[in-house]
Amino acid sequence: MGKIIAITNQKGGVGKTTTSVNLAAALGCRKKKTLLVDVDPQGNSSSGLGVDRRTLEASVYDVLIGSRSANQIKMDTPFENLDLLPSNMDLAGAEIELIDFDHRESILKNALAPLRESYDYILIDCPPSLGIITTNALCAADTILVPIQCEYYALEGLSQLMNTVRRVKRQYNSHLDLEGVLLTMYDGRLNLTQQVVEEVKKYFPQKVFGTVIPRTVRLSEAPSFGKPIQYYDGASKGAEAYDSLAEEIIRRGL
Repeated sequence: MGKIIAITNQKGGVGKTTTSVNLAAALGCRKKKTLLVDVDPQGNSSSGLGVDRRTLEASVYDVLIGSRSANQIKMDTPFENLDLLPSNMDLAGAEIELIDFDHRESILKNALAPLRESYDYILIDCPPSLGIITTNALCAADTILVPIQCEYYALEGLSQLMNTVRRVKRQYNSHLDLEGVLLTMYDGRLNLTQQVVEEVKKYFPQKVFGTVIPRTVRLSEAPSFGKPIQYYDGASKGAEAYDSLAEEIIRRGL
């Protein structure tokens, strides 16, 4: 049964989507059957895999409101062992529409349940908020992966995120655990970077990945070509970093 990892941090611009797309591709390159679930209304994970969001006939929104099954909207991608549940701006209205649904926090979990046997990993790219869509992702997940940018305000808002995780764990998903914290946009030449690393390690002892994701131009360019970094520039430092992260996650076991 596939492991479900929610990639989340309510702070924007920390590398959630970059990590979702490139980790999913790296796992696929390692013969791990992987499904990327895009639950961010911006749909950047979908476009990062070459999907034109404007032409989608259905998306994760349709799954959440119950008009389609996850299997009906699942898409093949041109990338090895990697499928996608796409998203678009329709999802922005789901927060309000789901208010009247019974057991609304479990809709995504129930939708993904029939697919778990078909995958080694299911990654969920969460929106930069702590609303009902993120709650759905946390209810569905086995673990969460938290990207943190190596900048001055790195830990800002993290206590709020961890409070939400504890609430979901207490009320809906007692097995939810922290997969790890990923340091992104890393520049080892800066003193500030080293200070942030130490601060994050104090806040999350034993839970910071050994892999760090460097700040590189190639990682920034890849989404505009609709390709993960492994397929855009497989010899780049960014590709090497996400390959290393995939290995680290696989070593921990399914």
